Amino acid sequence: MKKVLFSGLLLILLPLAACSEASQTSAVKKVTPLVTGAIPDQDPEKLQRQYTKLAAYLQKELGVPVEYKPVTDYTAAVTAFKVGDLDLVWFGGLTGVQARLQVPGAEAIAQRDVDEKFHSVFIANKKTGLQPFKNTNDLQKLKGKTFTFGSESSTSGRLMPQYFLEQAGVKLVDFKGQPGFSGDHDKTIKLVEAGTYEVGAVNEKVWSKRVDAKEVDLNKVEVIWRTPAYYDYHWVINPQVKERYGEDFVNKVQAAFFKLDPKVPQHKEILDLLQASKFIPTKNENYKQIEEIGRQIGKIK
Repeated sequence: MKKVLFSGLLLILLPLAACSEASQTSAVKKVTPLVTGAIPDQDPEKLQRQYTKLAAYLQKELGVPVEYKPVTDYTAAVTAFKVGDLDLVWFGGLTGVQARLQVPGAEAIAQRDVDEKFHSVFIANKKTGLQPFKNTNDLQKLKGKTFTFGSESSTSGRLMPQYFLEQAGVKLVDFKGQPGFSGDHDKTIKLVEAGTYEVGAVNEKVWSKRVDAKEVDLNKVEVIWRTPAYYDYHWVINPQVKERYGEDFVNKVQAAFFKLDPKVPQHKEILDLLQASKFIPTKNENYKQIEEIGRQIGKIK
């Protein structure tokens, strides 16, 4: 009799347990991860390390799962944001504008303290004999040299360097052969260092970081010019996050970035990886100049 009762009880409890487990699994699945990404402007392994650490910090602060999803190139980052595969992306000035123009309601929400006055540097192989330029007009000396940009959609590695060259009366046809597009700043440095190209345009922060890490042979390559300041990198968030996590979620993400404090060891590690002292607010209007220049050179239709 006891066996019959036990078997009956077991038959009743098993479906209940299964329902409970299914309910818990369903609840977990409902918390869709916040997917972050970044334009691949540096060596992929370095990017993976810094953005994985940042994702772990954001997950703790925001209380939702956060994942970092690498992309193959700048265009892929913009496309992934457009179709909703990426929710929060670290864009350069140009790619940020391109992305926001394709996603109504997308917002530029934060930038590093260095990004409101950013610079590119022109580097040259020392065999060229080029000496550091004193003013913009000295860019005329680059005519007849081989030259490489970074990615075709890079603000600091292409857009603004091309803009300043044109301001000095130097057109792309004035270089020896076709200008190169290396793909990222690390590759530009290596190409100029090796003499594959005589001159190149590079993100100043990446250049400084590689020099500090002793990853650049300064006997072979040096900075010959620093551009005027301009707005550049920033975080852009997709409006779909409000539907998923609530209307105040964008404010929470901003607060998490602004909370990063160099006095806190774990925060300092993240800030150092991102080459920042802190994050500050930004807004879409700050990139009007970038948009205008992008339209001038055909990178924005």
